[in-house]
Amino acid sequence: MGIKRVPCITTAVALVCSLLFFGFLWDTSSRLSTGPKYAPPSTELPYGLATIATSWTSWFSPGAWTGQNIAAKNGGKIDSTWNILYHLGGVGPWIQKIDDVITNDVGPPDGCTVQQVHMLSRHGERYPTVSAGARILDLVGRLNSSTLLHKGSFGFLSDWSFFIEDPETQFEQLTSTGPYSGTLETFSTGVKFRTRYPHLIPKNRSRKFKLWASQSDRVIATAKYFATGMFGLPLEDYATVEVIPETLERGANTLTPSDGCGRYRQDEEFGHNYAESKLAEFQKFYLIPIRERLLNELGAHVDLSTENIYSMHELCGFETTARGRSPWCDVFTESEWQSFEYARDMYHSYRSGPDNKYSPVLGIPWLNATSKLLEAGPATGSFFFSFSHDSDIIPTYAMLGLFNDDQPLPTDRILEDRRWRTSQVVPMGGRLVIESLVCQSGPQTEKKQYVRLNVNDGMVAMPGCTGGPGKSCPLNEFLELIRSKLSKAGDFKKTCGLPDDAPDHISFLQQD
Repeated sequence: MGIKRVPCITTAVALVCSLLFFGFLWDTSSRLSTGPKYAPPSTELPYGLATIATSWTSWFSPGAWTGQNIAAKNGGKIDSTWNILYHLGGVGPWIQKIDDVITNDVGPPDGCTVQQVHMLSRHGERYPTVSAGARILDLVGRLNSSTLLHKGSFGFLSDWSFFIEDPETQFEQLTSTGPYSGTLETFSTGVKFRTRYPHLIPKNRSRKFKLWASQSDRVIATAKYFATGMFGLPLEDYATVEVIPETLERGANTLTPSDGCGRYRQDEEFGHNYAESKLAEFQKFYLIPIRERLLNELGAHVDLSTENIYSMHELCGFETTARGRSPWCDVFTESEWQSFEYARDMYHSYRSGPDNKYSPVLGIPWLNATSKLLEAGPATGSFFFSFSHDSDIIPTYAMLGLFNDDQPLPTDRILEDRRWRTSQVVPMGGRLVIESLVCQSGPQTEKKQYVRLNVNDGMVAMPGCTGGPGKSCPLNEFLELIRSKLSKAGDFKKTCGLPDDAPDHISFLQQD
């Protein structure tokens, strides 16, 4: 289990690799191991298979921490045994999926050609939401109110400044600075797709492509940066972004089924807010010991709540997306980060994932529309790219059964061998790509169609259907599996308590 990485051929190159998190940019496709349980990936790769590294080598961010005055716990490091980016639970930069993958080779299997591409993507790296940002501002204000707090794990505060200049305008928007900025990552993803699928873009640029984004500034910006990277400028000549409202009235005709399902929003016990109570249960289990450790460092005159500790974890991820690194990451040990990671995994699993009873019905709209387009074939269009939020993408994964666990995630302990890993499934910029393949084993053999699933550049198997090239799924079998899952999920309008005239399917996924 692992992914390809750039060989560190010389001592100098090896030093650059080890210092990545402290200001050096490494191509996002080569962010490596997730923790002590993972062995370092092999470096003995043929030249032609080695990952191509970026020529950009350094970044400077005014006001960023300089690396001094901190009693580091080393939870923020990136090396062959630990990578903090794999433990941020969806509040950090895009990373490549390396668990439960067939391969990280994104090229089609031998004898196969991609003929149609569907993508459901989360928005790119962003600043905190208003609610998370308010908690963080309260914490920063408290820590900066007295120099008595600038010691021990918080020694860096004497030469650290907050990374958001204007919270009122920056909260909830894409980050635009640093090696992991949302604007850069989404544009680069478009370039990756242009590189990966050049044969599906008309040479004479005669066709104008549609993309779809839910009605959120950061989601719309993500779609536009991606489209610019893929199709070029002037964008209006080659692509348009159709904005889909995030409203209850849209019903199933939406990219945000969590907004279109009234009963899910209204059910205080098992609906949208189910995750809050589950998270609170686990926070009691893991945050109290961390709070006690930090208070012992600071002294009895200081008061930090468990909510403050949770915000410190979030600060690490959000500052990393804006500056490329954060001293907050090193406030915590690896074990403490594993607890935060699990808290985030559990939160999303109970919010709209495998452990929420509404998850199957929330996964219906996009998967139903996409399966019909796959069945119709490439005559309907080559590309269908949609952009939304993590909580609206997660139900699709749950319905497909890709990373479901055999039991609900417990709240009194960490399920170490769980399959659901939020960091690898819906990091910022996270994406599910479904490719339609046409394959031929030889010049005289019949061409056959298959479906391949790509989650953050990790090829994953469709449960119960791996009979195609590269463990892809024969198209007919895939469609039959989806029909069965849709039938078991039930009726969207009925489950969601919508009126008879509410839309019951997506109608906008059409190329001209």
